[in-house]
Amino acid sequence: MAPEEHSERRDRNPGRGAALRAFARFVLCGGGVGVASSFAVAGLAHSVPWALANALVTVVSTVLATELHARFTFGAGGRATWRQHMQSAGSAAAAYAVTCGAMLALQQLVAAPGAVLEQVVYLSASALAGVARFAVLRVVVFARDRRPRTAPEGASRPVAVTVTRTAAPADTAALCPAA
Repeated sequence: MAPEEHSERRDRNPGRGAALRAFARFVLCGGGVGVASSFAVAGLAHSVPWALANALVTVVSTVLATELHARFTFGAGGRATWRQHMQSAGSAAAAYAVTCGAMLALQQLVAAPGAVLEQVVYLSASALAGVARFAVLRVVVFARDRRPRTAPEGASRPVAVTVTRTAAPADTAALCPAA
């Protein structure tokens, strides 16, 4: 492919590269938290019912992942706001429902699934939910205001002019002293 064709193709969709980089960071941050969560759920499930273990781990991992996504994945550069945490919690609740549904389906289909099969099903459901969460987080939770806030240096700026009018005197002598 000639260099001109490559740059032409890239210019047709300039946001595509940024979205792919954000998705890679999402997979790294969220996927890392997700894998750690799967082990935490498996460990907690020995002490408490699986659904409760999943709920507890989901809450903790959502707070952690939201902070990571605010700081690294979507380039906000700072801590997540309460609004972002609440919106992220909504998408995490949907992910929780997907993982619980997948595990309930597994229990219905396989009488005594092994730990490896449980991990495969859990991580597969988490990955599916994760792709949907990426879209929600990128488009809604961490969406950037696309309007420029200030003009770039050297750009011309519109000038605001205020014109004040006063009433003209009714007296002709005041208008024209020679009259």
